[in-house]
Amino acid sequence: MKNIQKKMKTGIALLAISLVSLNCSDDILNQTNPNSITPASFWQNADDANRGAFGMYTPFTNIWYYTRFEIFTSDYRDDVINGFNTSERTAVGYFSGTADSNATFWVWQAMFQGVARANEVIFNVPNIDMDATLRDNIVGEGHFVRAFNYFNLLNNWRNIPIITLPTSEYDLNEVMQAPPEDVWAQIELDLQTARDLLPNSWSAEFTGRATAGAAAGLLGKTYLYQGKWAEAKAVFSEIMAGTYGSYQLMDDYAANFTEEFENNAESLFEIQLVNDGNGGWGGDGPGRGKGSAYQADLAPRGFTNQNGMRVNQWAYDLFTDEVTVNGELDPRIYTTLFANSDETTEYQGKTLAFKTFTDKTFLEAYPDTDLDKPIPIYANKWMDWEFTGRVESRDGGWHGGGNNLRLLRYSDILLMFAEAEFMLNGSTPAALDAINQVRARVDMPAFTSITMQDIEDERVKELTFERTRYYDLLRWGKVVERIVNNPDLKSESAGTGAYKPGREYIAIPQNDIDRNFPRWTQNEGY
Repeated sequence: MKNIQKKMKTGIALLAISLVSLNCSDDILNQTNPNSITPASFWQNADDANRGAFGMYTPFTNIWYYTRFEIFTSDYRDDVINGFNTSERTAVGYFSGTADSNATFWVWQAMFQGVARANEVIFNVPNIDMDATLRDNIVGEGHFVRAFNYFNLLNNWRNIPIITLPTSEYDLNEVMQAPPEDVWAQIELDLQTARDLLPNSWSAEFTGRATAGAAAGLLGKTYLYQGKWAEAKAVFSEIMAGTYGSYQLMDDYAANFTEEFENNAESLFEIQLVNDGNGGWGGDGPGRGKGSAYQADLAPRGFTNQNGMRVNQWAYDLFTDEVTVNGELDPRIYTTLFANSDETTEYQGKTLAFKTFTDKTFLEAYPDTDLDKPIPIYANKWMDWEFTGRVESRDGGWHGGGNNLRLLRYSDILLMFAEAEFMLNGSTPAALDAINQVRARVDMPAFTSITMQDIEDERVKELTFERTRYYDLLRWGKVVERIVNNPDLKSESAGTGAYKPGREYIAIPQNDIDRNFPRWTQNEGY
């Protein structure tokens, strides 16, 4: 059951009030509305604590966050995606974003909404008289959700405030931007706390809630992003040893991207999405769509009503630069991309081929293709058309896809462990074993030694369209080298001529700059 997909729903019974006498005193004008929910009246029992916990997750399913708009702040900025046309949605992808853009402000707002709700849980739940273990678990969820949102805010906007109390407990006029190292420290502290308080698993009724494994995985990633290789390796080693539950690679790589195998043994954390027939724009309340509306921004041209994108040729070439132990293409290419090729691969008892909605080959989907000109490459991951029978990304409505978005998988843990180990000790047996587990799952030959470039390339093949590539380039200091200096990678929009130093990060929303002037300053480059 996807309980955490539902907006926290609370109600307070109407109270019958008998006024013994009415007079002209000030008391008549200063009444408390008995039907109004306040922090003092809400946080009373275990049910309230659970509702508060569910409320922390619902911003993830806001169309301004993971159901759609977040993709423009992550994947659309990397060197794989070449977004069509120029718009405020795609602008940050070619370094032309502005501080007054709704597209990025909405994402910023949804992330801070998650922070605010987590702060309420962390502040109020410890005071509730309830089962101590459940209380600790829910407080742990609060620390995880806060850290998760701050991780995203920091890596997108960099110069952000740290807010760790409910809005009722501090003066908004005193909020300052914090040094990035302080935000990293807060994220670490929250994730360490979450890891210690969260369970390794929840009952089936609550599948999808954060676990100790999710907190540990994000903690290791947090260390890795800061170059704290030893700390990252230690946490990843614990996960690989089963300390936080039995995570393992799924036999079939494609099982990670379909509704049929949601919340599987490889998943540490995923956004719980559902096609419940609802639509709606913005918001995260009841009746609003909570399906994967971002699919329309990845779908091949003609199978979407959005501007869409194509995949840059270098990514396809990377997938095809080596073959499996059987001399065939990497099985991951078919799950990830849709291209004009009749090559096939035998994998997991199936014959894999390049297909899109309604089982069409490239030339069936685009019969007028001019074979004498460069032929575009499109995305296939997350479309889930084979399982759901969808005929295009819009089929079933704007939120017509219920496919969960996996954000932290065990294969990523293995690759991050390999990177941390490599940075510490080079091409050791431990690093090789970790990366070769990922490769063996898709019949790719084992490495006998590796370089950092091998690790980087493997991350592209394993994790493309999973909200990781841009942030990998950012933490490796390669945004300018890979994207800015290769304007053809953004040729379908406006190139990279708008880049200025500092625009690796997004402009802080202008209304927040104005509201907090002169205490806040805009990011460099804007």
